[in-house]
Amino acid sequence: MVVVIDLKFLRENPDLVRDSQRTRGEDPALVDELLAADEKRRSSIQTADELRRDQKSFGKKIGAASKEERPALLEEAKTLAARVKEAEAAQKEAAATVEDIQNRLANVVAPEVPAGGEDDFVELERVGEIPEFDFPVRDHLELAEMADIIDMQRGAKVSGSRFYFLKGAGALLEMALTQLAISKAVEYGFTVMIPPVLVLPEIMQGTGFNVEHDDEIYRLGTDDLYLVGTSEVALAGYHKDEILDLSEGPIRYAGYSSCFRREAGSYGKDTRGIIRVHQFNKVEMFTYCTPEQAEEEHQKLLQLEKEMLKLVEVPFRVIDIAGGDLGTSAARKFDCEAWVPSQNTFRELTSTSNCTTFQARRLQTRYRDEDGRTQMVATLNGTLATTRWLVAIMENHQQEDGSMVIPEALRPYMGGMEVISPK
Repeated sequence: MVVVIDLKFLRENPDLVRDSQRTRGEDPALVDELLAADEKRRSSIQTADELRRDQKSFGKKIGAASKEERPALLEEAKTLAARVKEAEAAQKEAAATVEDIQNRLANVVAPEVPAGGEDDFVELERVGEIPEFDFPVRDHLELAEMADIIDMQRGAKVSGSRFYFLKGAGALLEMALTQLAISKAVEYGFTVMIPPVLVLPEIMQGTGFNVEHDDEIYRLGTDDLYLVGTSEVALAGYHKDEILDLSEGPIRYAGYSSCFRREAGSYGKDTRGIIRVHQFNKVEMFTYCTPEQAEEEHQKLLQLEKEMLKLVEVPFRVIDIAGGDLGTSAARKFDCEAWVPSQNTFRELTSTSNCTTFQARRLQTRYRDEDGRTQMVATLNGTLATTRWLVAIMENHQQEDGSMVIPEALRPYMGGMEVISPK
């Protein structure tokens, strides 16, 4: 059974959950629907328990009955057995109804989360200076094609639209970015992981993705496996059904993997170049910690993302995502958006989410507190580098002749190369 929201918490804080639903732009009446279903479930459990006790007592009565009394008592026992069976069926149905409604409730948002949708974020800070060019700005694809480092045409020939080849210095640039991110993760105590990119449905569902209705997910129907859109999925499932030892602090992983997204519904939007593609590579941070540590850990992940963006020398802003744009699992999410000169706007490069205990409840990942009792862990995730970063790096570091200056922090991973020049 998938456990989503803590029913005890819901019963004790219904107004808080209703407010969360409103912040997300979702129906607060779902809370009352779940409370009513939970009450019916609890009542059905009580009824079934009482009938089972009666059945047990009646069995003793039959055993003590005389030969003459027994036939009538056996008929009565059949009626009681039918009532027990009926009560157990009602209990099972009530539990299924509760689980169904639970699955429709997203995580409870943090009180600080702004209400609204995609455009209702709150800008928290800006870092770096937006570059001013005294020549016509080229977009990343024009720059890449001039240098022959991205091949979209052959990507489409081989795999269809929104696939591509990174080649030469383009491939080296992404590998350099990955190595820099991995080095930073190790420096901050993360264990590096290369996880599977195919996962079972219960892992995808447990992480918070709806495998039946999420049209972003690639599914391999023959094998009933799913391609991940982020290594968060595999890393969240890594400790499924386990009790973790958090006595020495949070457990932190940095997963490197290819990621796959169908980008359904985005036709005509960012179809040029590698901003929205079906396959890309990413270094993803993932943390297991106690719920009390989660807010501080969230800030640490954000700081590490900011440090990486400063190292690749792109101007960016940090935004606090509104409730309607959080996604099912996140209680709060910060995005770092880099300046993209050709679009004259900021575009998302990183996200970091505090999922509190939402994923852990679904995946039954726990820890022991100081009293030895098992409690649900909190999980958090954050992007440390991804293919889309190349867009901001190329465009912000372009020169008049179409060459691109390589950020100093990446040069050691590219054999000292300082500039990518047109062919």
